[in-house]
Amino acid sequence: MFFLSLLVSCLPQGGDASPISCYNDQGNATDWFYMYKLPTEHGSKSPDRGLTYLLMDKGSEGWSDGKGTVNETTGALGRTVGQLYSQGTKAEIAYILYNDEKPPEGARDDGGRRGHTKGVVLLDKNQGFWLVHSTPLFPPVRAAGRYWYPDSGTKNGQNFLCVTFPLERFQTVGEQLQINQPIVYDCAVPQSFASSVPALAAMCNEKHIKAASNRSVTLTSKGGTDFISFAKGAAFNDDLYHSWVAPTLHSDLLVQFWVNSPGILPSNCKQGWKVLDILRVSPDGTFSFKTSKDHSKWAVSPGAASASGGGWVCVGDINRNEAEEKRGGGTVCQQDAAVWKAYRKAALECQACGGGAVPC
Repeated sequence: MFFLSLLVSCLPQGGDASPISCYNDQGNATDWFYMYKLPTEHGSKSPDRGLTYLLMDKGSEGWSDGKGTVNETTGALGRTVGQLYSQGTKAEIAYILYNDEKPPEGARDDGGRRGHTKGVVLLDKNQGFWLVHSTPLFPPVRAAGRYWYPDSGTKNGQNFLCVTFPLERFQTVGEQLQINQPIVYDCAVPQSFASSVPALAAMCNEKHIKAASNRSVTLTSKGGTDFISFAKGAAFNDDLYHSWVAPTLHSDLLVQFWVNSPGILPSNCKQGWKVLDILRVSPDGTFSFKTSKDHSKWAVSPGAASASGGGWVCVGDINRNEAEEKRGGGTVCQQDAAVWKAYRKAALECQACGGGAVPC
């Protein structure tokens, strides 16, 4: 496996003294960001095919073109995840890396029994971030000593949601991940963190704690933004979206997910809410591509909520197929007018209940 790699040469502003946080393309700490890495179909004549991205952070009015490429340490993803490698070995940090296709070889040695989940948790004694994403073989282990983005994640579209949380939120994050039953491939939770985040410590020590089959919780970011985390385990044995998220949010949903796998679930209108599979997307409004070229997993409500002016957007790590009904996974949802508008415009064509393509 060949990896596009760069040494960490550009840290967030302030270097090691900066707080562990999500960072934007300008190197400023941000409460949260969404990133849409575009597939190779975008800019097919460009040398950066499959590496360009769109970014939207707190306070943005919508998507903006990413600065550089996704494998560079000067962009939001490189600056954020790069903190794992830039912290000195004596720094008091805790981290969890989990991925159902773990680096470097991508072996699925769990036999499909563990969660279909991908993410990064990194924190110090004050705060940290939770990054939910869809990219296989990402990120590299800390011992690699540098940030890189794998070529396995370049061909198709990918999504990322990063949220900055205060220390006290990470026990709840850990409890949600315990429900997901992720494959943890690299971690460190020092003893000094054990009393603050015992759920993360248990995951790192491979102590399997019996958890609920599913749970939703509100997680408030450091900056005061509310997110709803939905986590399901194998015992849930049903589709995340039509059986739980839509009824809980009291909203129809348009769902983007990886359709190149067996047992895809068709659009569902049988449980009081319409959950439609997206067939074609156009994140930046200038070109469109089929969802067969998009590995990201996100959902958007088709209409805005009158009270807030914006509907729901959820970014997660699980697909709508029969096999993943029996696996752990989840999604993180937010109600924000600008975020909703950006994702809602991206959904162009959907599968109608009963079959056939219709405008979303």
